[in-house]
Amino acid sequence: MTCPPILLSGFADESANEKLAIQQYTAFAAIGLKYYSIRFVDAGDGIKNVMALSEKEINHLVKLQADYGLKVSSIGSPIGKVKLLDQEDGTQNKFIPFDQYLANDVQTACDRAEAFGCKLLRGFSFYHPKGTAPEDHLDQVCDQLSAIAEACDARGLTFGLEVEANLVGQSGDLLAKIASQVNHPAMVTIFDGANIVMQGFTPDQVYRQYLAMKPSLGWLHIKDYSDPALTGRVEHVDEESASHFVPADRGDSAHEAILRDLRDFMPTLNERMTARGVDGVFMDLEPHLKGGGQFGGFSGPDGMGVAVRALCRVLDYVDLPYQLRTFDDLK
Repeated sequence: MTCPPILLSGFADESANEKLAIQQYTAFAAIGLKYYSIRFVDAGDGIKNVMALSEKEINHLVKLQADYGLKVSSIGSPIGKVKLLDQEDGTQNKFIPFDQYLANDVQTACDRAEAFGCKLLRGFSFYHPKGTAPEDHLDQVCDQLSAIAEACDARGLTFGLEVEANLVGQSGDLLAKIASQVNHPAMVTIFDGANIVMQGFTPDQVYRQYLAMKPSLGWLHIKDYSDPALTGRVEHVDEESASHFVPADRGDSAHEAILRDLRDFMPTLNERMTARGVDGVFMDLEPHLKGGGQFGGFSGPDGMGVAVRALCRVLDYVDLPYQLRTFDDLK
């Protein structure tokens, strides 16, 4: 069976020194990307998260992105990056009552997806109280994520649950349990190797976490991490001090093995996503090559170019096809 091409995308705010929309779109068009994930942007009235954009700003961005030949692959929302319980645990994470969160924040994220004409919402699995075991909170998380998936499904959207440190779904194994318990076609998982490596997983362990997520996989975030000081599991990651991000062809995220396995899985995964109205299977570059934190990262236009070329080298090596702009696109 022919392998469908990967659709390359990325968090465009990482490419722009001042987060200006025109900087983001210029960088992505020049690199050759046709898609981008929208997260932070200055659309003329200061830097805002996509959730805070006004209707006027949205309309301006929709026109501007078309001028640059770009489409939004996913809304890089922070949905799920709030506390699960209203408990003081020494973190700065916010708590919002879930009914209020579902009615306001989740619906706003869905509004943004509709406004930008995309089918995917990126989100997270909630912060359990620091110092407690994530496994102890699976039932509540699954109840809340089921409601979010249902809200997305009612709007024809798909919610992607990203694996990330310090959240309940901090490993592939935990996300697999969540996905199995929620068991909703409108919720898939998002693999991110660096988010696993920075917790002290070895490359072999990262690969096993990918395999655990594979039955629920929707798309992938691409960034990598290499810190020789990591010698074992890290219980709580200081995200603001993380500084060992590297391109996809030189870290500890087992990208070669994962993408080689993905090549054979692509027909199945492509069918899974196109059935949800998505254009195909996305790889979303989120390189953090010049720094990363809890709610975003930065690579610069030069760093984003380095990251794209590094990923393309790995994709070429494992013979996994992908799409970049060509002369035919210009015509």
